[in-house]
Amino acid sequence: MNLGSLERAIMDVLWGCKQPLLVRQMQDILNRDAERNLAYTTVQTVAERLVRKGLLERAPARNAFRYTASRSRDEHVAGLMLAALEGSPDRAPVLSRFAEAVAPDDAVRLLHELARRAGERAHVTKASGLPSALP
Repeated sequence: MNLGSLERAIMDVLWGCKQPLLVRQMQDILNRDAERNLAYTTVQTVAERLVRKGLLERAPARNAFRYTASRSRDEHVAGLMLAALEGSPDRAPVLSRFAEAVAPDDAVRLLHELARRAGERAHVTKASGLPSALP
């Protein structure tokens, strides 16, 4: 899901906060380093668009709403990566290209996570008595 620049900025603000924020609080944070101040209604409209997209959740707070990200930045980025992968009819070349392009330190982290996951799968497979086969 592609995000516009203000959508991304709002998401960055909420991902960086530990608690839900009112529109006024988001507006204040966004306007700190802005060349042009954003209007309250602009921030509110974009926040509501993000709610409709499923990226934000809102909870009533007197006569306003408090907004929070519906998932973490890590979960969002991983979802984007998986969506891109699902868009390919043949995943093997995409995965190979990704493996070639990823930075060496990231490749080591990915290998570690894949080995951990493969170990969990092998453990579950052995415990259930089912054969372990890679697709």
